[in-house]
Amino acid sequence: MTERGLMLTAVRQLAFEELSVNPLGPGEVRIRTLVSGISAGTELSQYRGTSPFMNRQWDLANRVFRDGEPSWSFPVRNLGYEEAGEIVETGAAVTRVRVGDRVFGTWGHRTVQVMAEADAADRLIPGGADPRIGIFSHIGAVALNGVHDARIRMGDLVVVFGLGVPGQIVLQAARASGATVIGVDPVASRRAMAEQLGADRTLDPTAQSIADIIKGETGGRGADICIEVSGAAPALAEAMRTVAYASRVVAMGFFQGEARGLQLGDEFHHNRIELISSQISGVAPDASHRWSKLRLWQTAVRLQHEQRLNLLPLITDTVPFADAPALFERLDRGDPAILQSVLDFGAAS
Repeated sequence: MTERGLMLTAVRQLAFEELSVNPLGPGEVRIRTLVSGISAGTELSQYRGTSPFMNRQWDLANRVFRDGEPSWSFPVRNLGYEEAGEIVETGAAVTRVRVGDRVFGTWGHRTVQVMAEADAADRLIPGGADPRIGIFSHIGAVALNGVHDARIRMGDLVVVFGLGVPGQIVLQAARASGATVIGVDPVASRRAMAEQLGADRTLDPTAQSIADIIKGETGGRGADICIEVSGAAPALAEAMRTVAYASRVVAMGFFQGEARGLQLGDEFHHNRIELISSQISGVAPDASHRWSKLRLWQTAVRLQHEQRLNLLPLITDTVPFADAPALFERLDRGDPAILQSVLDFGAAS
């Protein structure tokens, strides 16, 4: 079988490349990819060439972007960050995992991956579970991190702006934390999905001001917490209008370029809004001695297995790995019917 990986050769240009297959080291395992999820946020920013890493230099030591040679140049090979696969070969010294075990991880849209035994052991999918729960390990961790950053109290009223995949997971996790949760999205099918999966209710932001609705129903107080998950500046602006005085807005969306439409001298300034950026490169410092990205990944998988998060219904489109370019084109056009799309490697060759 020819092993292949997907790469981006130019803006909106995908190609398959042949991968070399090397002998395993004694402490390594070889994983055959079963399924790989596509992120309609981060990956589309790469596909469209709008990611800041593709336009500016990321100064890691100082954690600032600078003008200059972009950090990522073509071809880009780091597409894909939510995969699940099956161990098909183990090194001579491997004892903690075995052939047939299924694992989740981040290795990109590729048919095969080599992983250290310790990493594979930390990423085991529970026996008998649908391996597709593994593709929600990373985006699930993103969502859980955002809910942790929100610091929800039982009984809080939480409004989630944006009901794509991360917003749907945020909504479920917030409700599981004891909040009353209202989802906001202009797409009717996404609102319907949220209600099916546990939202207390949903609202269409094109029909009426969300701030007026929430403040009208709470005697002028507003939501206890708003979580913005769309990456759209108007949604962030409305979240700041909707939240209560001196309360928290968590910005999870990956904003591309300039965020036009934010009137920071309005509600943000006069209502002392606390604006928190939530991003998976780290966890809140006050929890970093207990929580890590690995624990978030593991928790996202475990909560699905325990049926406390129900994420498989978010998968709306599954196509063979060979059809990845066509699927990216659909995502780029903004097909509102797609939530989580999945590449199936069952027939990859």
